Amino acid sequence: MERTRSVRLGLGVWSLLVALVALVVLTFLPTPYVIQRPGPVYNTLGTAAGADGEQVPLISVEGADTYDTAGSLDLTTVQVVGNRERTPSWFELALAWMDSSRAVVPLDSVFPEGVTSEQRDERNATLMVDSQHEATAAALGELGYDTGAQVAVVGTVDDLPADGVLEEDDVITAIDGTPVTSATQLRAAIQDAKGDTVRLDVLRGGAERTVELTPEKHVEGDKTTWLIGITLRTDYDFPIDVTIQLDNVGGPSAGMMFALGIIDTLTPGELNGGEDVAGTGTIQADGTVGPIGGIRQKLYGARDAGADYFLAPSANCDEVVGHVPSGLTVVSTSTLEDSLHALEVIADGGDVGALPSCDAVTSP
Repeated sequence: MERTRSVRLGLGVWSLLVALVALVVLTFLPTPYVIQRPGPVYNTLGTAAGADGEQVPLISVEGADTYDTAGSLDLTTVQVVGNRERTPSWFELALAWMDSSRAVVPLDSVFPEGVTSEQRDERNATLMVDSQHEATAAALGELGYDTGAQVAVVGTVDDLPADGVLEEDDVITAIDGTPVTSATQLRAAIQDAKGDTVRLDVLRGGAERTVELTPEKHVEGDKTTWLIGITLRTDYDFPIDVTIQLDNVGGPSAGMMFALGIIDTLTPGELNGGEDVAGTGTIQADGTVGPIGGIRQKLYGARDAGADYFLAPSANCDEVVGHVPSGLTVVSTSTLEDSLHALEVIADGGDVGALPSCDAVTSP
């Protein structure tokens, strides 16, 4: 009997030691994952810390009348725990898997092989600047301003129709006689041609010329795309100065909330009726709202910051359904006009339940 107790005790000690060793190994063993969690939330109607640490208006305008605002139009962010130099431990991953506000995602999806953290940060900073320009163009366009948009060629792709025909800094002014006002419109016109030759009016060094290109057909899976082989940028000549200052935040996902903040700043009254509204979504100059990453974490970040309503891109609805934290009402939006209408209903105390929701929207 005594020997049996000794054997059991010995087995128990060994089991404990094995468990402790396993825990130590899992704590320090590299993993192929990182963790996404809710990041800081910023009110586009408020202030943010500038480069010197002082609080400055997140959106400021010169050259036009501005108006008092109230409530909040919050942009939401996601923080990533881990990188290629230091990934989370298996223990940290286990805790994240059990937390509905966090997500465990493959390392390569956030930090691609061969891309340094510095390169990633630089790219995200560029995307942030681009999103601010697009948001300003969308907001001013909605308010009736002429944004002086010009679509210019950044470069061409070897062995595609534009190679050797178009050059860097060429400004494309029209396609088949229709004025070009955005890169999105130009791309859509090329797709609508379905392979027919298109005629482009181009400004090169101040001189006008016309070129003809026949798009090439590219098929990937069940998707057909027509390509002429150019990369584009849109340059603007804004009639008023809009400055967006937000350091240490990258990526394009704040575009829609920037646009709403600009419109609220430039119009009388309170766009949100003084309510606390958060949201996310990329935006194009024509007002199209696009999908973003980390929407579940942004929903929780918005709820924790005190928002009652959340504007979510309709293209993200499949990730929203079933993951809305208690106390937050989500409205689906696909355009700036959709978002403005939602804010109007919220401000008027209308039936928010009648607005498009992700439960009633099928993501494309």
